[in-house]
This record gives sequence, structure tokens and C-alpha cells, in this order.
Amino acid sequence: MATQYPVAGSFNAYSTRFFSPAYGFALSWNYWFNDAVSVASDLTAAQLVLQFWSIENAWIISIVFWLLLVGVNALHVGGYGELEYWLSSLKVATVVLFIMIGTLVNVGVNPERKFIGFDNWRIPGAPFVGGFGGFARVFVTASFAFGGTESLGITAGETKNPSKNMPRVVNLVFWRIMIFYILTIFIIGLNVPWDYPNLSNRATTTSPFTIVFVSAGSSVAASFMNTVILTSVLSAGNHALFAGTRVLYGLAVTSPPQAPPIFARTTSAGTPLPALLMTSSISALCFLSSFIGNGELWGWLQNIVGVSNQIAWLSIGLSSWRFRKAWLRQGRSFDELKYRASWTWPWGPPFVVGTVSLLILIQGWSSVFPVFSASDFISFYIEIPVMVIMLIAWLLLNRTAPETAQSEAQMAPELSQLLPDSNNNLGIKPMPRLSDLVDVNVVDLYRDEYLEVEGDFEVEDKVTKRLNGRLGHLWRLYYWII
Repeated sequence: MATQYPVAGSFNAYSTRFFSPAYGFALSWNYWFNDAVSVASDLTAAQLVLQFWSIENAWIISIVFWLLLVGVNALHVGGYGELEYWLSSLKVATVVLFIMIGTLVNVGVNPERKFIGFDNWRIPGAPFVGGFGGFARVFVTASFAFGGTESLGITAGETKNPSKNMPRVVNLVFWRIMIFYILTIFIIGLNVPWDYPNLSNRATTTSPFTIVFVSAGSSVAASFMNTVILTSVLSAGNHALFAGTRVLYGLAVTSPPQAPPIFARTTSAGTPLPALLMTSSISALCFLSSFIGNGELWGWLQNIVGVSNQIAWLSIGLSSWRFRKAWLRQGRSFDELKYRASWTWPWGPPFVVGTVSLLILIQGWSSVFPVFSASDFISFYIEIPVMVIMLIAWLLLNRTAPETAQSEAQMAPELSQLLPDSNNNLGIKPMPRLSDLVDVNVVDLYRDEYLEVEGDFEVEDKVTKRLNGRLGHLWRLYYWII
């Protein structure tokens, strides 16, 4: 959908367009809040990372970081991209180094000269600490960490030739997840016991990446790793602020508007400054850490953001499901799709909807059994009733007006029963809509379709010549790393 319709708002706009405007409204505001809270959680994480060096009043540094992120995002989109490029490059190099050092630590290159192997999986309580509830609780933490992969689509509206570049990026995401997520988590699980002191508690949280470097016996290497973790926090905050700003801007420019028109304003460079300032203001939540433990605040924010990410993935499945159904129902050819993940057709979207729905329901098990924890339960499930309330509010506040009801009925025959008889003059007002599910038979599949421009082909030709030239293998490696 992002390659076919590279619009502002990405999957939020697709939920409105192909599934339900009411649901799209609730999702968009939920995801905007998710990004805004993510900035707060990243600034809180920065304070936790700084505790490694016993820095007092770390909140002051968080203010500096906040000002830096807002300043960069207030520039042209290139400012965001440039900062993200260098921060991400540093992360990639460090993760590769971490994998090598973590492997050496596990096989015996540590101060104790001990072969660790799978020993940490056999200590009391491991590997599934807390039984099923503890295992299920990890889903929201993983969802927090994986959050951001879905918002690649948000950048499509400001990407050159998205029909070519977006599939390239998305295809590489699979390998990045396998290498930089799965492999690193496996190494952390081998080397860091679950009962490591100060791994996570009310007052503090220690990065397991840093712990592995400590285990290698080098305080200098551990400090370097902690520095990289700090830049990763900045990168995550930079991304969340960019995405949240674009989501709010998308809400303001959609039809009908779902946010005040002031957020549709942009600078001469195209930056939606009012949306940026509104999004960044929510990051003041991070300063609540002065009154409650950093570790506890981090846990709450992590749960809220993790669940919000899951709702986003669920919504992508729903909108994709409806989009594919509309494409088939209206008789459009697969050849007209600029990109198609053929190996997940048609089971991909229903699989996403089913599995993510299950995760959302069961991950808060530990907050109910064996002892009910009200604060944990709220952090796991608060977004579900909020979504429902916002959905219902949109339906109530956007009742079908008499002058527009007839045109809607012509597009969706099932709505005709809500209209007054056109042959009488009773003047009966139409009933409020109980649902605004989009009719896949008539939804416009041509609006906002991307059309390649001349400059796109020039860039494409340049890349193709490089890949087919004498140094093609080196260029492939270069593009893979980039």
C-alpha cells in the first residue's frame, strides 16, 4: 500500500481509507500518542543509561537531548535523515562488534575463564521466569523493541521513487531483524542471567549489552558500549518524533480532517512545525521520573508503547486485508500493483490479525495471576478502552448529514435503508451510523496512486549501471549496508 499510495499518515490513512474512518481516527490518534510517549520513554531511558557513570541530575542532559531532537526535526526532512543515517551506522557497526565479543565471552574469554554455554538457562527460575505469565509478559517488551519497523511506510510520502525504494528497504528489514534482533537477543540470553543485580528494578535498569562488555573484563569497552546505547536512544527518539509529527500532520490534512487545521501548516522547507511542537511537548512526561523511580516509569511507558505498536500492526493487517479484497472485487490486475508480497497472499493479513489479537489479550496475564496488580493491568490494557471510546465518539460526532446521506447511499446501497423515502416530504432525518465500514466494492483505488516521474528513472538508471558494472558486487554490498 505504501508503494501504491505513498501518502502522509501511511497505515493510519490506509485504515481510514480501506477499513473504517472511525477506526482510522482512533488508530491515528493512538499512534500519534504512541510516538509522543516514545520520545518520553527514550529520554527516560537516556537517564537510565547515564546512571552507569553515576551522573547526578541526568534529567538536565535529557533536556539537552530533547532540544537537540526538536531542533533537528525542525529543519528540512534531510536533517532528520542525516542524523538517523549516522546514528544507525554507528549502531550497525557496534552490534556486529557485540555479536563477536558476546560469542567470545560465552566460550570462555572472560575474567573467570569459564565456558558459559547454556548455564544461565539452567539456574533456578530460568529460562521461563514466572511461568506462562512471565513468558507472555515478554511480548509487550519485544513489541516495544520491534516498534518502528511499521513506520517505514510513513516515510514513503517523502521518499524519492517510493515504488522502487520502499520494497528494497522492507526486504532488508527481514535480514536486519534476524541479525540485529534475534541473534543479539540469543547472545544476551546466553551470557546474562535473569537475576543479574540491577538488571531491572524500580530505581534503575542496566543495559544487557553493557553487561556483556563488563563480562568481557573491560570497563573501557563497557563505557563505549554504554555510549552507543545512548546514541541508540537518541536515534529512537529522533525516529519517534519524526513519525509522530507526520502522523499528526496527516490527521490534519486528511478528508475529512481529524485534527485541528493548525497542524496542517508547514514551513517553507515543508516541515510541519506546529505538529512537531505539539508532539515534542508530550515528552515532558519523562520528567515525572523525578518523582517516581526511573525504572518503574520506564516499565509503564514501555508497556504503553508496546501495546500501541501491536495495535498498529493489527490495523495494518486489517487495512491490508480490506485493500486486497477491494483490489480483487473491483477486478484490478495484480500486474498493476507496484509491489506485491506474493508468498503471503492471501493468508498474510488474517494471520497478522489473529496472532496480534492473541498477543494483546494474553500478555497481561501476569498482572492478573497469581496476584492482581492494578498499575500493571492498566499499563497493559488501558489503550483498548481508549480506542473504543474514540471510535464511538467519531461515529457520534460524524452522523450522516441529510445533504450527504443520499450520495453515500448511492455509493453503498446498504445505507439506503437509513434514508427517508425520496418520494415523500416527511423530512425524516437519517439515523446515526452504527458502523462506517468501508464498502470494498466502491472504494476509490485510483486516488493518490504514485506515478513515476522522469527524475526517478534517472536515479534508477544510475543505480542499475552501478550494479551491472565491473564493481557491481561492491556496490551491492554498499547498498545493503546503507
